[in-house]
Amino acid sequence: MIGIIIAIVIVVLLLLYVVGTYNSLVSLRNKVKDQWSQIDVVLKNRNDLIPNIVETVKGYAKHEKQTLNDVINARSKATSANTKEEQIKASNEVTQALGRLFALAESYPDLKANENFINLQNKLNEVEEKIRFARQFYNDSVLTYKNKLDMFPSNIVANIFGFKPEAFFEATEEERKNVQVKF
Repeated sequence: MIGIIIAIVIVVLLLLYVVGTYNSLVSLRNKVKDQWSQIDVVLKNRNDLIPNIVETVKGYAKHEKQTLNDVINARSKATSANTKEEQIKASNEVTQALGRLFALAESYPDLKANENFINLQNKLNEVEEKIRFARQFYNDSVLTYKNKLDMFPSNIVANIFGFKPEAFFEATEEERKNVQVKF
């Protein structure tokens, strides 16, 4: 009789652990999705600003078509990306293209002084800052979720119910290079 009670208590405790772990994994997965949606909103905001800034630069830098085309193509990839991995890659390409565009603007004093360009550049800088924070929060959520997926014994529950890891938002090779400052 005592053996049956002990067995029932063990089974109930095991079930409670599985349910608790499952709910924790669902909560963490949903947090990752929420953080990704925050990034998605800010990326859309950035993508909406890009045509305006490209049009402003076009008027001043007519012979800089390649840089402008790079920005337009990167934006196009970003708006048509379907998977999270494609969106991450496209977002990194947009960041690089915009960096080249702003470097180009340094060569045109009239453009740098244009009120519309300054306003758009400030808005874009604000959006880029929001993207950096959103990426950080997203990566923190992915890390917490990944730890839960990888740690014993919650990894057993994760495998049973088919929980899959999420991708980190990582810097590109271009972003990792040392910045060269020349005077």
